[in-house]
Amino acid sequence: MRKLILLAACLSVPALGHSVPPPAPEEAVSADRLRADVEKLVSFGTRHTLSSQTDPTRGIGAAVDWGADTFRAISIDCGGCLTVVLPERMVEGRRIPTPTRLRNAVAIQRGTERPNEVVIIQGHIDSRATDAFDAVSDAPGANDDASGTALTIEAARVLSKNSYPTTIVYALLSGEEQGLYGGRLLADYAEEQGWTVKAVLNNDVVGNSCGSDGYCDAEHVRVFSEGPRADLTDDIRADQRRSGGENDSPSRNLSRWLDTLASEDPAGLDVRQIWRVDRMGRGGDQIPFVEKGYPAIRFSVAVEDYEHQHQDLRVEDGVTYGDTVDEMDFGYLAKVTQLNVRAASRLASAPMPPAPTAQAAVRTFTELEWEPVHGALDYTIWKRRTDQPYWEAEPVIENVVATSAKLEGVRGDDWFFGVSARGETFVSSPIASAVPAGAFAPVTQPANPK
Repeated sequence: MRKLILLAACLSVPALGHSVPPPAPEEAVSADRLRADVEKLVSFGTRHTLSSQTDPTRGIGAAVDWGADTFRAISIDCGGCLTVVLPERMVEGRRIPTPTRLRNAVAIQRGTERPNEVVIIQGHIDSRATDAFDAVSDAPGANDDASGTALTIEAARVLSKNSYPTTIVYALLSGEEQGLYGGRLLADYAEEQGWTVKAVLNNDVVGNSCGSDGYCDAEHVRVFSEGPRADLTDDIRADQRRSGGENDSPSRNLSRWLDTLASEDPAGLDVRQIWRVDRMGRGGDQIPFVEKGYPAIRFSVAVEDYEHQHQDLRVEDGVTYGDTVDEMDFGYLAKVTQLNVRAASRLASAPMPPAPTAQAAVRTFTELEWEPVHGALDYTIWKRRTDQPYWEAEPVIENVVATSAKLEGVRGDDWFFGVSARGETFVSSPIASAVPAGAFAPVTQPANPK
């Protein structure tokens, strides 16, 4: 590539050393605590959304109360660092035939510098048997999704020992099995609070390593991310057809960032990126967030076990069915939890990604611009060829302290460009693509509020 020249208004400074990650809180994750929490959730018998709201030991009401009480106990341990709220509404729909009370248990760890910037870790607390309307039969829901609920609680235990510039939200969602109601409730709550949602890490079915066919994979975790943004307008969709962007949504770039993060730990899990919003024909609580334009991904096991998911407890033709604790792999669940904790710690330490634009039409050079990002020390420019899936390992320019750059001799037709922001803790954000709607913000809102 020809020499790269910065605009006169854009300065670069010597590297301040490699990014210094925050403390490694993931080392405190406990497989034993994860098992204890899953077993407690299973003890409620069923956590079906239409089950009892008032029974103190059985049903969704008791489970949500336990989740909120657990968050309160964690808050006591960290000196009151968590605010526990229970957003609720009455819901009715295709799988909820009568008006039903829906509650989420949510703990908020306020950021010390930019409390309106938010990273969300979540799992759904409800469960189901074979019949989606069966609120009476036992539905232990150990893997689907006591695993994600226990992960979220363990993340709160571990991350609450530290403070972060931005806010971390831990959410236990109801109503997922009836139609993503709890995810929609929290996405609406985030919008009502005026939060700038940096990332949503949804964890659903994250606790087994072998499938129903005997195939096992304890080395990978799948991360699902949307391609074209769900909140695109017709005008932006037309701009993307001309300029690109169908593989550069914020959720897709969050997935790329998670893959890179996972590769830093050889003893951990490798991320297998799945470039669709969810499994074929199915869905999860990340979807209400991407529909609002928030960056959101789903963690799920590398191999699903369908005989132990959405099944009545039974033995049939010699096959045991039911989502029970004995079918889980808690060492694997601990590794997924560790990756979530490390990701949330980095994201809560980093600034928001910038919102870059690229001008390169009918010229032999490319100009990049972006607005200043609150909390950013400097910026890094990245590129990849249009037919390549991942950003190149080496950046184009590092430590840019202004908000524009001119790349002489770089024809924009042949490349996609992105920019990341580095904060005062020397932790860098995910890369945001310089394409229409590449910013980590809903398309109808400012990309980087000051």
